[in-house]
Amino acid sequence: MAIESAASSASCSSLRMALALSLAITASIALAQADRPRITGGPLPATRLTSAQSLASGPTPFTAGCDGVTPSGTLYVNAEVEPYVTVNPANPSILVGAWQQDRWSNGAARGLVAATSFDGGRSWQRTALPFSRCGGGTVMNGGNYERASDPWVSYSPNGVVHAMSLSVSGATSAMLASRSFDHGLSWSNPVTLIVDGAGAFNDKNAMTADPFDANYVYATWDRLVDANNTGPTVFTRTTNGGASWEGARVIFDPGTRAQTIANQVVVLSGGVLLNLFTQIDYPLGAPQRARVGVLRSLDRGATWSGPIYVSDLLAIGTRHPETGAAIRDGSIVPSIAAAPDGDVYIAWQDSRFSAGAIDAIAISRSSDGGLSWSAPTRVNAAPSVPAFTPSVHVTRDGVLGVSYYDFRSNTVATGLPTDYWLARSFDRGATWTEARVAEPFEMTLAPVANGLFVGDYQGLTSVAGRFLPFYSRTSAGDAANRTEIFASPFIDLGFPSAAKSLAAQRAELQSRQVPRQFRITPLVRHRVSENLRRRLKQPPGFGSGWIMPNVMRALQG
Repeated sequence: MAIESAASSASCSSLRMALALSLAITASIALAQADRPRITGGPLPATRLTSAQSLASGPTPFTAGCDGVTPSGTLYVNAEVEPYVTVNPANPSILVGAWQQDRWSNGAARGLVAATSFDGGRSWQRTALPFSRCGGGTVMNGGNYERASDPWVSYSPNGVVHAMSLSVSGATSAMLASRSFDHGLSWSNPVTLIVDGAGAFNDKNAMTADPFDANYVYATWDRLVDANNTGPTVFTRTTNGGASWEGARVIFDPGTRAQTIANQVVVLSGGVLLNLFTQIDYPLGAPQRARVGVLRSLDRGATWSGPIYVSDLLAIGTRHPETGAAIRDGSIVPSIAAAPDGDVYIAWQDSRFSAGAIDAIAISRSSDGGLSWSAPTRVNAAPSVPAFTPSVHVTRDGVLGVSYYDFRSNTVATGLPTDYWLARSFDRGATWTEARVAEPFEMTLAPVANGLFVGDYQGLTSVAGRFLPFYSRTSAGDAANRTEIFASPFIDLGFPSAAKSLAAQRAELQSRQVPRQFRITPLVRHRVSENLRRRLKQPPGFGSGWIMPNVMRALQG
């Protein structure tokens, strides 16, 4: 993007002035009046994107019975959910994505599929990943598992792409890694990073190739342990480009009656590693609590700091505004991204902007390597409707982007039209401009897996300074093909077409802050706790405890 023009410089200068003035602005937003208000839509987007969507997914490559076991649960053949995407830093025209293929209602999918684009996201070639039997996994190659979930892909600077999976068979859970030397067209035999039986369950993994040294790749996840009622953060790394991996080890234990989830490593421009996590505490006789935090490493993951807490996570979860049906969203899965200037951003769902009535998208920034964090501000432009499942990314030009779903098109009594949005900020998250990624889709057609489900997370990256969302949405009324994965290789939107006046900037800054009168009341705590219980699939009868049989914990995969 041409961000160095005179007009752009003037715009950035004005925005910086407005940001400085925001320190003196008082926020005043009326509290939400009722739980689950009738949704009547919201403001129209300032920009409607016209660039073509490309379909990354296709007909399932899996055959009936390929998992080799008696079916359990509802199988949604041709349903693709929970995508992630990475760009080759040596050649940004090459992208590799991955997703769950053929989702089950009671946990995971028949397998994972990868897709490769050699033209910046306009067309895709698909290959099954060897992380389950349906994807080609066997006893001999290390992929002999019934199901797979939580796909993750990451490019090393030498052009090798690394992939990771949570693979399960019954009460057995494993974290597997594979790599590709031809941009995802073929994959190595899986390497087992950890495997557990009935005593523990591994969950919610992420893999990050170090962008500054191809020898280092980092993998992290949580491990729920029955014996001591805890779920620590587990970490491993390779120091030889994936040829071998160090033994998995705990880098943070939140203690008894607590767990982490949604761990993810990001590498800052100075080489510092941050491990993002959500910590969930389960105190006896009190509401469950969630917090967003980070760990820091100054030596490429050899040692780690203690936790640095960013904020309470006050997500109450998303439901159909009229029927109350649950939407399985990213309410316990924050997203993190590092900027070229050393800043780092975390986005998550949070209800503090409406006094606990509905979730919005919150964002916080650190300018000192994750040691301190700004107060959360709101990203989404329509505060009267639920917004959920954010993904954050920063372009090489320093433009901050957040993608998310919301219900502002839900203006009718039947169905649930859902939009996917891209919000951009040119001033480090102070003000935002947004565009609708595609036309609304019908959320009620999504697979049901502890709620209507398109993924606990979605992909967002950029190619040559242009954002590229990589996301799941439902098909047009086809029950045999409920969801697809789309890429949006955007045209260059440039800067907003008209600079906002100083008064408009002040008003926006004020409106995006947390209301000064907001307090975390017992009612808010209760709503947050209920969402945590639902998301973590705690069965009735467990009281305020949290230990669940592994077969139940697997349902969150």
